[in-house]
Amino acid sequence: MLEKIREGSQGVIAKSILILVILSFAFAGVSSYLGSSREVPAATVNGQVISNAELEQAYQNERSRMEQQLGDMFSALSSDQNYLANLKKSVLDKLVAQVLIEQAANELGLRVSDEQVKQAIMSESAFQTDGKFDNSRYISLLAQLGYQPAAFSEMMRQDLTSNQLVATLVNSEFVLAGEAKQLAELQGQTRDIQYKIVDAKPYTKDVSVTESQAKAYYDGNQAEFVSPEMISLDYVDLSVADLAKHIKVTDAEAEAYYNEHRSAYQTPEKRLAAHILINTGDDGADKAKAEALHKELENGADFAMLAKENSNDQFSADKGGQLDWYEKGVMQPEFDKALFAIPKKGGISPVVKSDFGYHIIKLKDIEPGQTAAFADVKQQVINQLKTDKATDEFYQLEQKLKDVSYEVPDTLADAAKEVGAKVRTTAMFPRNNPPAALANAAVIQAAFSDPVLLNGENSDVIELAPNHAIVVRVNKHKNAGVVPFADVKADIEARLVQEQTNELARNAAQGLMNQIKAGDKVALNSRNGLGRFTEDLNPAIVNKAFRMAEPADKPSVDTVALPQGYAVVVLDKVNTAQGINDTVLATISQRLGTEYANAEYLALVADLKSKAKIEYPVQETQVTAEQ
Repeated sequence: MLEKIREGSQGVIAKSILILVILSFAFAGVSSYLGSSREVPAATVNGQVISNAELEQAYQNERSRMEQQLGDMFSALSSDQNYLANLKKSVLDKLVAQVLIEQAANELGLRVSDEQVKQAIMSESAFQTDGKFDNSRYISLLAQLGYQPAAFSEMMRQDLTSNQLVATLVNSEFVLAGEAKQLAELQGQTRDIQYKIVDAKPYTKDVSVTESQAKAYYDGNQAEFVSPEMISLDYVDLSVADLAKHIKVTDAEAEAYYNEHRSAYQTPEKRLAAHILINTGDDGADKAKAEALHKELENGADFAMLAKENSNDQFSADKGGQLDWYEKGVMQPEFDKALFAIPKKGGISPVVKSDFGYHIIKLKDIEPGQTAAFADVKQQVINQLKTDKATDEFYQLEQKLKDVSYEVPDTLADAAKEVGAKVRTTAMFPRNNPPAALANAAVIQAAFSDPVLLNGENSDVIELAPNHAIVVRVNKHKNAGVVPFADVKADIEARLVQEQTNELARNAAQGLMNQIKAGDKVALNSRNGLGRFTEDLNPAIVNKAFRMAEPADKPSVDTVALPQGYAVVVLDKVNTAQGINDTVLATISQRLGTEYANAEYLALVADLKSKAKIEYPVQETQVTAEQ
């Protein structure tokens, strides 16, 4: 819920795991609170239904979140149906966990007061402006999304109730001072080392690999040389954005357009509204009370005082009923129509019924609309004209593209010529990693369809986005299979050479290690105060240094493999951590606490699942990746 509101108001906001738990019902929307349907559910948890509508809402929310987070990478991932199926299944698992937590909280008799619900709503960032609760924003967002305040409050109450259980569990975790200190000392420890890298490259002259050796390796490791199905596509791309780049618009055309569409460049009139909301649950009593209050106002009663004493909108009541400045079309239609029908400042509307109850609306002030000067919006007008002209041209060319690519199915050259475009060609790519321009599930599905792949025909026109279409055909195709030896011979030979040179480097490193252990003098590089997270030294050497035992009577010596060669590592001394203060310990304690709390939460869900009756009536068909 709150996630959906935030998306509508300011975009996706990343939260910590605890916040995600607190706002867990964002996945489900309101459907679970509006009764059950006759459809087969996505799952039932101890008899409580998770509908397919809830699952789909949660799935789409998660897809949107990942698309914003991963960008083009998600487009490539989403062409893999198995990936999307797994994504949807993970979303369903989250919904099941959410229901289990809610049920456990209810069984424990946990409750949330009206004041707690109010404070939670007022502290929610989606309903704030400049860090303060904005009642008009709250009312407006709920109205836009079709939620009634009462229903929203109940959903908030259920979520906060569930959070009591989670918060109790999370807050019960603690980190001992000794744990934090021990970890700080371990992480802050440094080591004095000496090392010598034995590069494998100089040994290349001593190594030779025959073709028969390479063939023997190839024959014995066929699984390493299996290539995926690969395809190269020809395509014709048609979009309004590209067409608009070549369209010219004169100043005279732009000014004429501006004069014909002045209203589009007008700042709309705004009205400052206040209201008294009556909603007690009895429609007849609500209306009667609202009519009585309206009569008092006609007789001269103070609007602000009546709002404070009678309005069920508790947030605006404290401000004498004042809401905010509104343009036409922002509030619910009934409210909107009544507000803009009030003839002058200070006027009061008749009693108006909306989904929230009965309103009496007062017009507190008016900010007239203004028309922007042509010079200020000239470029905007030109861009709009270009887009309009390009859109008209696009629809005509799109039809030509459809007709010609269908009538001449064995080439794209004719279709490209007809629409003034070029035939573009991709490099070979596997099904699950298309080039960015074609990273679209519909394109991949068409490319590997029988008409296109087997019959060699052009695809249908595919809509990549509004006003952006594409037609594809296969340029080259290669079935999955073992790559011929000739194609990988050079790679195998290089690999075998590398293995043999690495072996020679390993032997040399072993020899150096033996010399050092025997007390012989060997020229080594030294590094004192080496930290665990040092980045300016080969990480294999750093990791080895911190895995070696603390030296006793004499230094510890060992070898470690590098990407191309080996290294000898000598550990001279282990230095205790320095600079451990209260701030460092507090940071480590906080991190450990979060990790412990996360583990406890996952353990709670696992325990609840083990005791619950969970059914997936249509898992095989419902948990399927859908576009």
